[in-house]
Amino acid sequence: MSESQGYESTQRLPVIEKADDRDPGGRSASPAAPEPGPVPAGDVGGRDGRFWSARRIPAGLLALLVLIGAGLLLYDVVAVRAHRPAMRWRRFLARQLAERPLDDTWVLVGAGLAVALGVWLLVLATTPGLRSLLPMRRAHADVRAGLHRKAAALALRDRAMEVSGVQSVRVRVRRRKADVRAVSHFRELDDVRADLDATLADGIRGLGLVRPPALSVHVGRPRRKG
Repeated sequence: MSESQGYESTQRLPVIEKADDRDPGGRSASPAAPEPGPVPAGDVGGRDGRFWSARRIPAGLLALLVLIGAGLLLYDVVAVRAHRPAMRWRRFLARQLAERPLDDTWVLVGAGLAVALGVWLLVLATTPGLRSLLPMRRAHADVRAGLHRKAAALALRDRAMEVSGVQSVRVRVRRRKADVRAVSHFRELDDVRADLDATLADGIRGLGLVRPPALSVHVGRPRRKG
């Protein structure tokens, strides 16, 4: 069975489908995303932000490029001081910068690339990163924990499968929203959705996240074969 990327899914053995006469559309969705309950008052550190990434790959690539460029430039300067001709690339670059006007296409393209690279490095330096890791509330001041979004989706999926009438569930947890898509093979869709809303809201509170994601539940019938 194919499924969307980023979802955690499980499925029970198929059973005989019962037609739903009351809901011709075959789907039931939450009219509004219910917000999870309040954070327990005994928890500590409810203002913790996201975890900061070490940015090892961008930092390593930038350091390598700077090292190579500085090494070539230093070697060329020493060669010129030793009365040897400058490297061809430096002579070519100096001639091009001296001859081309500022509104030349290649000058503008090079400047645009340099600006884009600078903006990218600034974004990497000023943003936390680690978007897949959700910060959890602190129970102790000197201990900080995080929960991976896939682990949170797996926990919510297991809770959703405990609801009567649910045949399969796909859960996708983002930073601010938990999207749940369930398939029900019996019971009324509205009843299944109501039970899912209550069960998953309690499951989100149990995750212990600093910023619990909003819950969005969609329930439908299995697709007819043939």
